[in-house]
Amino acid sequence: MALIRRQFLHLAAGAAFVPVISRMAGAQTYPSRPVRMIVGFAAGGPTDIVARLMGQWLSERLGRQFVIENRLGAAGNIATEAALKAPPDGYTLLQVTSTNAVNATVYEKSDFNLIREIAPVAGIIRTPLVMEVNPSVPAKTVPELIAYTKANPGKLNFASGGNGTSLHVAGELFKMMAGVHLVHVPYRGSAPALTDMISGQVHVMFDVLTSSIQHIRSGALRALAVTTAMRSDALPDLPTLAEFVPAYEASAWYGIAMPRNTPTEIVDKLNKEINAGLADPKLRARLADLGGTVIPGSPADFGALVAQEIEKWAKVVKFSGMKLE
Repeated sequence: MALIRRQFLHLAAGAAFVPVISRMAGAQTYPSRPVRMIVGFAAGGPTDIVARLMGQWLSERLGRQFVIENRLGAAGNIATEAALKAPPDGYTLLQVTSTNAVNATVYEKSDFNLIREIAPVAGIIRTPLVMEVNPSVPAKTVPELIAYTKANPGKLNFASGGNGTSLHVAGELFKMMAGVHLVHVPYRGSAPALTDMISGQVHVMFDVLTSSIQHIRSGALRALAVTTAMRSDALPDLPTLAEFVPAYEASAWYGIAMPRNTPTEIVDKLNKEINAGLADPKLRARLADLGGTVIPGSPADFGALVAQEIEKWAKVVKFSGMKLE
C-alpha cells in the first residue's frame, strides 16, 4: 500500500512540473513564426519609426520577422483594441504610446481598460515634443507667438495627429496656460499633419521631436521650444517652453506591451532583447539622433510608467473638458 502511495505521489509531482516545462520550452523556441507589432498611427510618423527600428532589432536577434501592422483610427484605440483581443500567445505586440495614456480618460466609452488588459513588456524611449511653426508665421520666439496670437485671436491654427492624441493635449495645455486661442485642426496621424505644416496649410504644431527634427534642421519648419523640463541634447540651443510658460511640461514616450495573460517567460524574453537593443551603441545612437532618451527597465517599470502617465493626463483632460465618444 505504501509503495502504491509513493508511486502516486511521484506521478503527481511529475505532472505538476509538466506545465512549467511546457512554458519553459515554449519560451526557448519563441518565436517559431513571424510576430506582428500593431501600431496605431500612419507609416512615417514617430510611433511607426520607433516601432520599425525596434522591430528590425528583434527580427535580427530572434531570427523571425517582426512585421509592423499600421491600424489607424480613434487616436490609436482601434489598434489597441485589436491587439488586446488577440490570443495571448506572444505573436501580437502593441506599440504603446503616451497617446494611450491620454485616451484612457478622453474616451469614456472605450471597450477596454488599458492598464488592466495589457501585459507590459518594456519601455523604449521618451522624447520631447517640439513647438514649431511654419516659417510664414511672423513669430521667432514663444513670447512673440503668444503676443501675435493674443493680438490676432483665432487667426492661427494648430495641427495634431488627431483628437485626443498627446499632440492635441499638449496644444490644449499650452492654450490654457498661456491664455491664447488657437484653432485645433486634427489629422489622421502626425505624418499628414506634418506634411501640411511644411506646406503652410496649418501654422503651429506640437510634434514629437523624432519626426520633426530633420525638417527643423533643414529649415522647412521653425522650432520655438521643446516641451520637456530640460533642453534636448538633439537641439541644445532650443529653449524649453517652461522658460516662458512656467511649469509647462509634456513629452512623448513609446514602449511595447502584449495582451494580458501572455506567458511570463515570453514577456521576460522580449524584455531582455529590447533592453539589449537599448544598450546597443548603434541602435542607441539612432534613437538619440531622433531626439529620444532610452528608458530601459523591467516589465513592472514600464507598467508603472503607463499608470503614472494615465493619472497625470487625466487631470489635464478633465480640466480642459475634453470628451470623445
